[in-house]
Amino acid sequence: MATIRRFFQSSVWYALLVSLLGSLGTIGAHRFGALEFLELAAYDWSIRFQPATVSSNSRIALVTISENDIRREGHWPLPDASIAALLEKLVAYHPRAIGLDIYRDLDVPPGRETLNRVLQEHQEIVAITKFGEGEFDGIPGPPILEGTGQVGFNDILVDSGGIVRRGLLFMDHGDSTGVSFALLLALGYLAGEGVVPEPDPVHEEWMKLGKTSFRPFETNDGGYVGADASGYQFLLDHARDRTPFPSHSLTEVMTGNVPPDAFADRVVMIGVIAEGVKDHFYTPHSQGVQAGQQVSGIELHANIVDQLLRAGLEGHATMTPVNDRQEMFLILLWGLLGGAVGLVVLAPLRFVLILAVGFVIISSSAFYAVTGGVWIPLVAPAIAWFTTSAVTTAYMSMQEKQQRAMLMQLFSCHVSPEVAETIWQERQQFLDGGRLRSQKLTMTSLFTDLEGFTTVSEGMEPAALMDWLNMFMERMATLVMDHGGVVDNYIGDAIKADFGVPFPRTEEAEIRQDVANAVTCALAMEREMSSLSELWQQQGLPIVRMRVGIATGPAVVGCLGSSDRLKYTTIGDTVNMAARLESLKKESVDSDKMKDVCRILISETTKRYLDHTWQVEDVGTVVLKGKHQSIGVFRVRGRDGMEA
Repeated sequence: MATIRRFFQSSVWYALLVSLLGSLGTIGAHRFGALEFLELAAYDWSIRFQPATVSSNSRIALVTISENDIRREGHWPLPDASIAALLEKLVAYHPRAIGLDIYRDLDVPPGRETLNRVLQEHQEIVAITKFGEGEFDGIPGPPILEGTGQVGFNDILVDSGGIVRRGLLFMDHGDSTGVSFALLLALGYLAGEGVVPEPDPVHEEWMKLGKTSFRPFETNDGGYVGADASGYQFLLDHARDRTPFPSHSLTEVMTGNVPPDAFADRVVMIGVIAEGVKDHFYTPHSQGVQAGQQVSGIELHANIVDQLLRAGLEGHATMTPVNDRQEMFLILLWGLLGGAVGLVVLAPLRFVLILAVGFVIISSSAFYAVTGGVWIPLVAPAIAWFTTSAVTTAYMSMQEKQQRAMLMQLFSCHVSPEVAETIWQERQQFLDGGRLRSQKLTMTSLFTDLEGFTTVSEGMEPAALMDWLNMFMERMATLVMDHGGVVDNYIGDAIKADFGVPFPRTEEAEIRQDVANAVTCALAMEREMSSLSELWQQQGLPIVRMRVGIATGPAVVGCLGSSDRLKYTTIGDTVNMAARLESLKKESVDSDKMKDVCRILISETTKRYLDHTWQVEDVGTVVLKGKHQSIGVFRVRGRDGMEA
């Protein structure tokens, strides 16, 4: 239970919680459509920067009608006779299919009889119709072709942002199913290669051309949320948008100014590119919805036909979005990674660098996935990545600030600046859930006290007493910190210091060094006491004698107090022993106390860690207050080579 409680108090738990909440929030925003326009824009970016891998050799050729062609003909729409003449010229080139992307539901005299004859005699010609929607009844195909397989709908799916990203293969129209203009033309070409549509062996409701099956678009595919998925839709790859199709104008064809093989064995598509005829669309390659960024309707249909031909003949896979579970996994994964980064990386420069690297990985993955025909979300994982990392980092920075303030409050006034900084850098060794971890370790405890302080304090004015005592405390505390100790507490005229904290000592050499530091500190205190005594004597202030007790052994170290007022301290038998040694009254020890300004007593355990260079006197065995067993006590006089 304690382990579980510590986990829920830890930064790891907070980072995990932030990651989960941030990821779930991002998933919710993604599923409710808040990120749809961003995801679609990212998808367009991935499409736009795809490498041009489509061969310039095209199976499709265009016959375009421009403003100049219309002026040459003299009026718009073109009369039936002109359309019939154009079709007869194209038939002579022996194309596999001819697509007429011009409405011919009404007579445009003269020449309707001729046009009807041409349409009937050449079944490779495909005309267009447009389905109705709402109050719009639609535009039927040429009446002469009603009930034949030579009419396909040319409806284009335009997203709310004005961009075409999806194509149509079939649409329900009352009691019948309509086939798209592009699909009829593609099938006309593929028939010559022996490729016909068939059901997918696994999903019978899917259409298969050659080796490629067309997965029907669903309402929440990719970045879409709640899109209209009626009919049989599929995602367009727009691979030919930057590779123009071979194109000849109406005037060039009618005057015979085209090569003999310009249309042979190809799909020939006739359409209008004149600006005055509003038949232009934006695609993912349009860098903004402004003038000059649109493609004509005939070029868009040609792109769709080309994609169908590449699928049927070359096995090019259609664009397939990842499923909902995979999307959620990606968002959750990047949310967790963001939380982990915020947990362990606090340096600002490294944090920004890692965030940038993460975003590059997310965007590159999305880009190369589209290259392979897979649409994975980009915006939602990126938001989860940035959000969780930023929130976790903000929390960690705040927690670090609080921890530093706490540690500095506990230690900065009691240890040297170097030790305080080391404590901060190594804080993870003894912090647990933002609080100091209590631990048992081997340390050396040092107590000092002024003998006869009570008598002295009664004879001095309060202000003078405090100045006198503060001078003593400041100099002694400085010596403790200079020797690597921690000033644990001030108790009236007494000082409690710890050596070997807060980091546990695992090697005997480390414990030995702590003992040497403590005893060296006591000898430095003795010298400092001599200097203070001379100064006090000159100033007419009281002169007192200092006692020092030092013990080495196990102790418990940690924080005591309330959450508002914590005190870092050590407790245990070793601490009590040092206090008892300081206050020990024994005649043999104090026989020359009038000559000494300081008495330093150490325990037998402390003595074991000192080498032969130390000048130590055996005081004997004593039974300290509160103890049942006697211990060996030693007095430190100095050390070889040390200034007296």
